[in-house]
Amino acid sequence: MKAVIQRVESASVSVEGSEISRIGAGLLVLLGVEKGDSEKDADFLLDKIIHLRIFEDGEGKMNRSLADVSGELLVVSQFTLLADCRKGRRPSFTDAADPAQATALYEYMLSRAKEKVARVGEGRFQTTMKVELVNSGPVTILLDSRR
Repeated sequence: MKAVIQRVESASVSVEGSEISRIGAGLLVLLGVEKGDSEKDADFLLDKIIHLRIFEDGEGKMNRSLADVSGELLVVSQFTLLADCRKGRRPSFTDAADPAQATALYEYMLSRAKEKVARVGEGRFQTTMKVELVNSGPVTILLDSRR
């Protein structure tokens, strides 16, 4: 499972011109589910995301986590994170999980996140979305449950 985490002042997701989710200060997570991923991968990433110390403390150092700042979380499925561009010019997505497995793990991660974070927004699986964000910092971090 791969994730791009962006510290944001705000973020939103729209589908067909209608906003379906919005958060204030917190983290936007773009999530890619890979073949062979399991609930263990989702649990590992979620714990890492919630406790990653990437918010500033009183001295301006990145020393506080999403949990520490009571931040909000927006999770958006993005299978293109699994793109393999090593050959040719067209990305291959053969490492991406099949839609049924990916949907189940995406929904599992959302349900676990809602148990741990006061406000959790979500995208819509297998849908073309418009994601808007105000990146704070900017802070953008890549995570991989297998590394």
